[in-house]
Amino acid sequence: MTNLQQKVYRELQEHVGAPGWCLAFSGGLDSAVLLHVLAALCRQYACPPLRAVHVHHGLQAVADDWPDHCRMQCEQLAVPFQAVFVQVGNAASTEQAARDARYAALAGQLEPGEVLLLAQHQDDQAETLLLRLLRGSGVTGLQGMPGTRPLGCGLLLRPLLQVPRRQLEEYARQHDLSWIDDPSNRSDIHDRNFLRNRVMPGLRRRWPGLDTVLQRTAAHMREAQGLLDELAAIDLQQARRQAQPDWLTLECLDLDCVRALSTARQINLIRFWLRDKTLPPDSAHWAGWQALLQAGADAQPLWQLQDGALVRHGRRLYWLPKHWQQVPADPDLPQVANGRYRLPGNGVLQVAGLHAGSLRAGYRQGGEQLDLPGRGRRDLKRLLQERQVPVFLRNRLPLLFADGQLVAVAGLPELRSAAFVGLEADWIPPR
Repeated sequence: MTNLQQKVYRELQEHVGAPGWCLAFSGGLDSAVLLHVLAALCRQYACPPLRAVHVHHGLQAVADDWPDHCRMQCEQLAVPFQAVFVQVGNAASTEQAARDARYAALAGQLEPGEVLLLAQHQDDQAETLLLRLLRGSGVTGLQGMPGTRPLGCGLLLRPLLQVPRRQLEEYARQHDLSWIDDPSNRSDIHDRNFLRNRVMPGLRRRWPGLDTVLQRTAAHMREAQGLLDELAAIDLQQARRQAQPDWLTLECLDLDCVRALSTARQINLIRFWLRDKTLPPDSAHWAGWQALLQAGADAQPLWQLQDGALVRHGRRLYWLPKHWQQVPADPDLPQVANGRYRLPGNGVLQVAGLHAGSLRAGYRQGGEQLDLPGRGRRDLKRLLQERQVPVFLRNRLPLLFADGQLVAVAGLPELRSAAFVGLEADWIPPR
């Protein structure tokens, strides 16, 4: 076994129990070497089934021949092969759009628990770190590419991050490998190519240990991020609260707890809380957070992010997923009797205790009134305000009508008409 094969096998030992290994195979030098190494390991050890996937973007005419080249390489090593063709959408950065399309395609190909193997190496990691530094990235970005992370229903793994490119070149020469030379790599139009072709050679001549030093910097950043995450987890535990009403499934924080933190800790907490919910805002966009905090006590400020919004109501801060910001469709329930009803885009309505007749379901249109026992007719708007029902919730509450008159508000048992006090109407919001 060669030195490189030993290195890769050590990286993969924790994953020999996976249901499969899937190589992202571009056909370039790096992935050609990794394909050869993986095929050798599978012959020598009891490894999961290995297959290769090539993503074809169609961005250059010369690339049309690459799927066939990749297929031939895989056939020579008896590795199952699949080519996936994707469309790259219009975007300010074609490079980023192609990367997004590639990862989306690879994620879609993974089987549950399967490991996707990428051939990015130590030189790629150094370039990534410098690019992010030049773009003003914080601690999170300066960690570089992670060695492993979830992807789709599987796991992404980069087993070559500790391996310099020169070692891959030596391996390729020793084993007489052939690979694709992407002509776009010679162009300095893209930032990464400019850094790779013009800047990194000079830096490495001046500082021969550059890649190792940058790798150590990335490790320091991962350690720092770990400490920030520990602090955020402590703050989150202190600030997390039950939504109101208590059957509401939305996540929320105590705004007074958040305000008591320094601005840096607030941002650290919010970033940690939202990281599995939406893409993080860039530095300039954080002005929306301060605007939300500084709005008047009676205001209902909303900070819009990519996949949802932070909404303030009273002394609570709610995360509102994007689908919660959409107006729910008409319930399309002309008659409601005892039973369970699915509301389009708005969870489930459960009705029980009807003594006679049938009801109609609907949502607020404005001007509704409810005849309450001992209080007479009251405006629904005022009743919801009294109960401090969040504004974003009011137009989603299922309402029940009899003969055109409002008789019950689902989820709020105290809001029942005098003639329908025995009616049970519950609402299970969308998750």
